Amino acid sequence: MKVILVAGARPNFMKIAPIIRAINVAQRNGQDMEYRLVHTGQHYDDKLSKVFFEELQIPEPDINLGAGSGTQAEQTAKIMVEFERYLTSNPVDIVIVVGDVNSTMACTIVAKKLETKVAHVEGGIRSWDMSMPEEINRIATDALADYFFTTSRVANENLKKEGKSDDQIYFVGNTMIDSLLLNLTKIKKPKIFDERALTTGYYYVLTLHRPSNVDRLESFANLIGEIDSSAEAPVIFPVHPRTRKNFNLLKQAPKHIQPTDPLSYLEFIFLVKNSKGVITDSGGVQEETTVLGVPCLTLRNNTERPETVTVGTNVMIGDDMTALRNTLHKLNAGDWKKGEIPELWDGRTAERIVDVLAKLKA
Repeated sequence: MKVILVAGARPNFMKIAPIIRAINVAQRNGQDMEYRLVHTGQHYDDKLSKVFFEELQIPEPDINLGAGSGTQAEQTAKIMVEFERYLTSNPVDIVIVVGDVNSTMACTIVAKKLETKVAHVEGGIRSWDMSMPEEINRIATDALADYFFTTSRVANENLKKEGKSDDQIYFVGNTMIDSLLLNLTKIKKPKIFDERALTTGYYYVLTLHRPSNVDRLESFANLIGEIDSSAEAPVIFPVHPRTRKNFNLLKQAPKHIQPTDPLSYLEFIFLVKNSKGVITDSGGVQEETTVLGVPCLTLRNNTERPETVTVGTNVMIGDDMTALRNTLHKLNAGDWKKGEIPELWDGRTAERIVDVLAKLKA
């Protein structure tokens, strides 16, 4: 079986790394399977791309499509044009896309128009919020894909309601957690930990990148102000490139919030693992904190990962500043639920995916 693996943005890298390892193991065990790795270039900053390949031991891509930046439409169009050119010259049995970024949707559309099967890793997750570009990408990808590797039984049911059949859906777990568990012994203490005299369990980690939280200066300033006044501990804020401009425009410098450049994967996981809690609007961070047993406050009104709330350590805050204040005070006092790890988030998801791929070929 010939496979193309598509990656374009930071979350994709964590999700494909275990699949690559599992394919390599299958090859050593005599399985007739080969892959090509396509990097769309959606994340082109080395801090967001190259370093993750190095830390996760992902091989050099067979091609970088060089999509770069632009509007949603411009970026998607660039990826489609370049991927069509590559796939036409390098046909395969199946294209595997992961997650919910523009690369996921773009390469799915191209593959299907070239009559190539598509498997979606992390299929079926839904926030039901069409203001999120990621939700549009998920729905469009799942409308076209042939097979779905899911992270939860909720995702299975979502797909069935959309008309997918049982023989298309494979509940395998979460490859992002495969990467997390494999790398826990390799995490790196970032320089800022000592430089800023951080103490394990006595600081927070903040991540923000969603347009609803960071693009409007007034609402962003209110959010930063509330976190700063309620945290009662240092708040380490690796600032996403799209957020840096508005952070620099704040009229008053925060007292507790300490910005830093984006961190590598292994550095970021070190910070999260040793923190008192995480404040975020990221889907992947909700998953990581749940497995690490770290309290998570999610600054969104919905989540496509409900198991992190019903089973894990995540609490949805939305845009309610009073709820944010009260929840932070509760966490400051050490009062938080004890979460559990969701079903099949056990570090063996990629093995199950490769087993399915072998059966599909047969």
